[in-house]
Amino acid sequence: MTDHGEIPEFDPQGPQLIYVAVADHIAARIAAGELAPGARLPAERDLAEEYGVAYLTVRRAARVLRERGLILTVHGKGTFVADPLPEGRTDNPAAPDSGA
Repeated sequence: MTDHGEIPEFDPQGPQLIYVAVADHIAARIAAGELAPGARLPAERDLAEEYGVAYLTVRRAARVLRERGLILTVHGKGTFVADPLPEGRTDNPAAPDSGA
């Protein structure tokens, strides 16, 4: 268990698409603080092995995470947790308000 919360086991079941389950699990790891803002994610092939899924499944999950604003990919450098994370995407209720 971490200070930020517990990360559920990766166990996709039912009608949920596998790539969405992978994206949701990585998002939970980000929210729990296991993957901190600015941290480099493992290579897609390494994540595929970790999750026991195909490489293209992880690639599609990464696309979902980019669309959510949780990660960004820099060509030739890797994929990183967004820094700062999008507002409302962390479990920190004390996140500063944008003042808008």
